[in-house]
Amino acid sequence: MNILITGGLGFIGINLINKLLSNKKNKILNIDKESSFSTKNNNLLFNKSNNYKFIKIDLAKYNLLYKKIDKYRPDIIFHLAAESHVDRSIKDPDNFIFSNIIGTYNLLKISNFLFKKNKKFKFLYVSTDEVYGSLGLNENKFFTENSNYKPNSPYSASKASSDHFVRSYFETHNLPAIITNCSNNFGPYQNKEKFIPTIISSLINKKIYQSMVTV
Repeated sequence: MNILITGGLGFIGINLINKLLSNKKNKILNIDKESSFSTKNNNLLFNKSNNYKFIKIDLAKYNLLYKKIDKYRPDIIFHLAAESHVDRSIKDPDNFIFSNIIGTYNLLKISNFLFKKNKKFKFLYVSTDEVYGSLGLNENKFFTENSNYKPNSPYSASKASSDHFVRSYFETHNLPAIITNCSNNFGPYQNKEKFIPTIISSLINKKIYQSMVTV
């Protein structure tokens, strides 16, 4: 199977590629813009695999993106690429709009062309629970797929917008698409700026933040 993964230099993408390459029938094309928050491709153990190829592309660059994907003809796209830090989205929302909204829209346009040529094609989009807003510390509630969207940051707003674009292509063009709304993921290769690594690092270094202390 020809598999395209966007954002494959992020920690979820790296672990997904590792898993998929365990099946020798899978061929992986990893597209990532290789930002300062990515793991460098040359540092990955699987970058020497004959079934793996990496191309550095910004998803906002439609023409180049279309040319590379149309040539590869994937059977499925796992769209993981995203700017994904709340605080940085407040300081620099433009980057989140281009990467998360425009990038997703470009992939959907290309995916629609692919689906017309291959009816077995599928599109899987990895989103976030941030699109549902916040829960109070004492609330005995959970988010579900039927929860209302209440994004509270430019990051979550950009992901919510992408969710709606994916849904619209599913409804309007019958594009086989799945949206996953993940919570706080944790694993190997994760950037230290993320929530769980920050908490672990704070505990190791005996740092206490006032906002974390409850009375």
